[in-house]
Amino acid sequence: MNRRFSWFNATSLTLGFAFLYLPILILVLFSFNASKLVAVWGGFSTKWYVELIHDQAFLDAAWVTLKVAVVSSTVATVLGTMAAYVLMRAGRFLGRTLFSGMIYAPLVMPDVIMGLAFLLLFISIGLDRGIFTIMLAHTTFTMCYVSVVVSSRLVTFDRSLEEAALDLGCTPFDAFRSVTLPIIAPAVISGWLLAFTLSLDDLVIASFAAGPSATTLPMKVFSSVRLGVNPEINALSTIMISIVTVGVISASLFTKRQIARARADEQAAARG
Repeated sequence: MNRRFSWFNATSLTLGFAFLYLPILILVLFSFNASKLVAVWGGFSTKWYVELIHDQAFLDAAWVTLKVAVVSSTVATVLGTMAAYVLMRAGRFLGRTLFSGMIYAPLVMPDVIMGLAFLLLFISIGLDRGIFTIMLAHTTFTMCYVSVVVSSRLVTFDRSLEEAALDLGCTPFDAFRSVTLPIIAPAVISGWLLAFTLSLDDLVIASFAAGPSATTLPMKVFSSVRLGVNPEINALSTIMISIVTVGVISASLFTKRQIARARADEQAAARG
């Protein structure tokens, strides 16, 4: 059955892409606006990028955000992978249902509730809020996402490979390190990237967990927007969009190259 690309489909697709990407294009365009008024075009200029580079408040917030994201996503990846392995390999044990529920609860818990819970916890134990508390909060709520991603890979994992390694004299840890971890590495890396992205994007939980000595980039942007849209924010957003675009294109090209190389190897093996 042939399905023609009708005018209705073309119009719907065009409107859908326009709704998604037209605001982004406008934001990028006005990041080169010479006027300080966001809605008034005053000519082409890159002065807002220069001012952004010399804005120490934004630079400090960006540095705090990167430190928090790298540390929290790394710790969350380790803990989430361990939790997923226990759930998939430990079988049924006392408290398994409670353990599983505690891991998956942050997935459906509102950010406001989690942020308030972290705030009350830090106040009750007398822990001064700052970069460390933001790292603790982000690690807690991102590790569940890592656990879900890794668990989905372990479900389809062939356990006979681990059993073969154990039969050949490997300890359980060696079997995990030498056999299981390399196979599930793409899922672990995906979990780390997801946790890193969630930490970069978080505003609500960081607002509760942060103290006066630490401000993340989303918090800085939100506080600046409340006082009026600063053209520096447009420049910052354009830089972030450019980084994400380059990363996505690079990953796509790398994946295509790997697929082409695998096909070439298969064809060479078939001819040989």
